[in-house]
Amino acid sequence: MKPLQISADTAVKLAAKLKVPIEHLMHMPQHILLQKLAELAKEEAASSAAEADTAASKDNSGHDAEPS
Repeated sequence: MKPLQISADTAVKLAAKLKVPIEHLMHMPQHILLQKLAELAKEEAASSAAEADTAASKDNSGHDAEPS
């Protein structure tokens, strides 16, 4: 199996995001890497959606009361 065809900068960033050593990343099968990237994207989407919901509820909490 040949190493992934990605740049050194990309390898460093991916290794940090996936929390794996660069050596493991470079020899990781492509289908496994794609699966891990999909999981990471799903987690980030869920966390950003939760943050958006929290921000929206904070914004709406002040608008419920009518002015006197």
